[in-house]
Amino acid sequence: MDDLKNRIDAGKWAMVEGRDVPSVLASRVAKYGSKPFIVWEPFEGQPTTYSYSEFGAAVDAAAGALHSRGVQVGDRVLVHLDNSPEFLISWFACARIGAVAVSTNTRSVARDMEYFADHAGVVGAITSPGFAQLVRDSAPMIRFLIVTSTDAGTPNDVPAGIEYEKFDDVIAEGGRAPERDIDPLADLGIQFTSGTTSRPKAVLWTHANVVWGMQMNCAHMRLTSADITQIFLPLFHTNAQSYSMLSTLWSGGTMVVQPRFSASRFWDVALRNKSTWASTIPFCVKALLSGDIPEQHHFRFWGCAVRMPEVEERLGVTTFGWWGMTETITQGIVGDQDEPCAPYTIGRASPAYEINVRRPDGTHIGPGESGELFIRGVRGVSLFKEYAGNPDATQGSFDEDGWFATGDSIIMNDAGDLIFGDRLKDMLKVGAENVAASEIEAVIMATGLVSECAVVAQPHYMLDEVPAVFLIPSDSASDDVGDAVLAACQRDLADFKVPRTVRVVDELPRSTLECSNRFANRFLQAQCFGLFQEIGRAHV
Repeated sequence: MDDLKNRIDAGKWAMVEGRDVPSVLASRVAKYGSKPFIVWEPFEGQPTTYSYSEFGAAVDAAAGALHSRGVQVGDRVLVHLDNSPEFLISWFACARIGAVAVSTNTRSVARDMEYFADHAGVVGAITSPGFAQLVRDSAPMIRFLIVTSTDAGTPNDVPAGIEYEKFDDVIAEGGRAPERDIDPLADLGIQFTSGTTSRPKAVLWTHANVVWGMQMNCAHMRLTSADITQIFLPLFHTNAQSYSMLSTLWSGGTMVVQPRFSASRFWDVALRNKSTWASTIPFCVKALLSGDIPEQHHFRFWGCAVRMPEVEERLGVTTFGWWGMTETITQGIVGDQDEPCAPYTIGRASPAYEINVRRPDGTHIGPGESGELFIRGVRGVSLFKEYAGNPDATQGSFDEDGWFATGDSIIMNDAGDLIFGDRLKDMLKVGAENVAASEIEAVIMATGLVSECAVVAQPHYMLDEVPAVFLIPSDSASDDVGDAVLAACQRDLADFKVPRTVRVVDELPRSTLECSNRFANRFLQAQCFGLFQEIGRAHV
């Protein structure tokens, strides 16, 4: 720890020194007390409000319960929950005792969950009734299983034969975890993120990462204690967890939490709670703009990934873009509410990071050019600590000067605003989810029914893109190979990773595949829409 502190810029270290997540929560409880911190808006039943004091007490109770079950500093606890008060209480309870919350995507299938639990080395799990069987079967090593009474507010029963404890009973035990010394560089949380390999990487955050992210999020968005955040994106992802949840805590504001996005419920919740801002994604924006919009609302801005004039015109609010990833905790590129960037751009470099967009020869791009985005910060503070359990991936992501290779292509316009170009890595963006084409291909090849395959992005109106697969059957495959491959994908992949189109072909465009993955994907994608001639004229 001392060695790391010696290598941290003094200004950056001063922002996190003497602080961790429990100390920040305690300070906000002391300052805001009875003020609403969380307004829970379930799809069934009545809203529930937790004041700062009530939430802090619930976190202390949950931390005491985890401690009584033997959870120690550094132990990993699986938190497999949709948006809910229980997710928030569990995440902060892990932080309170120095454990690591492993927050996982609730759309994951058994194959994913087995990998998450084993790779992270979890000692226990907290989940809801609908996931209890999946978690128990996927994580046989856990010492305890704590299950909530509902699935994100919807009453449900735990399947018979599962040994578990009730979340409400655990909270009611009244135990208290011992106090611990503040250690900003202690491990805090793990999120799994899709990469170019067939298995996701475990992105490890420290307390310093989170304290840094809280402050930067608030600075970028100029949040105050008067702001009311509407959260409907999943809390197990960085967007909602860092941009929305953590920024609300730092600012002393209020967060309005919904189980998930619902266009039909959005405006009722927003109007009832006087929401002032929301972080959203194109899928949600399209759904909301297609319906009626109230003449009067309380929003002052939306974070929309890019600046969107159509939202500004319809809602009369500011929008600004931003770019970030799990590895950066907050936004490395961000817009400005007072000096809006050009439409559909993501903004400019945040002063919190160093940004370098490089040509293939390593030189910095100029206006009208594109290149790969590299970002530099401080590992364990402004950048993630490591890919847990994968030192090779960690080392391979940084160059000798400490620049992190994002794998994203960025374009600069003539004014200096930045535009998201493409993923240089073999990745798809399905709604809000990053999907590695290689992971889908690995599942398909494991069937033994295919000699070659290629997964590409197929454009989709609402989700931007969805997976499509081209395959060459093996000699032993039957005529229904497409159906068999699709069934294997449905069994072994989360629903958003399952190909929407399966095309059996005699050969793949070899000359293209021997070029870059990005061009190969574009070429194959074009095949879906009969655009071979156009691309051939342009690129062959």
